[in-house]
Amino acid sequence: MHNKQLIYLIILLSGLLALTALAAPPLKFDSPEQELRFNSLVAELRCLVCQNQNLADSDAELAQDLRRVILQQMQAGHSNRQIKQFLVERYGEFILYRPPLEKSTLLLWLGPLVLLLTGAIAVGMGISKRTKQFYDERGSK
Repeated sequence: MHNKQLIYLIILLSGLLALTALAAPPLKFDSPEQELRFNSLVAELRCLVCQNQNLADSDAELAQDLRRVILQQMQAGHSNRQIKQFLVERYGEFILYRPPLEKSTLLLWLGPLVLLLTGAIAVGMGISKRTKQFYDERGSK
């Protein structure tokens, strides 16, 4: 029985060792400023696989690839705006957590405000109606 447990432990440890070999190599930055800029930029971009995570937090393979591409573009001298434009051209505006205010994104920006105002108007009308009913009932007694 003891030998069986030892075999299981060896199999488990070799599996864990294999997983570490699959891990992405760490990114190498030219300067601490470049690392700060990189971290700021990847926090503004959405992982296309996870969709509710930014590129900085995602472990998806695509996110790892995109982080490498972003760093390569930074090292090639591209600005944040140029990098975002490249990603938007390739993947669409969905990759941006904060899409620009344009005609095509107007509903996205104004939709929550319209819903909030509609809800506030409905609540106000409901309160007004109940208040009126309350006073009408008191007046008829």
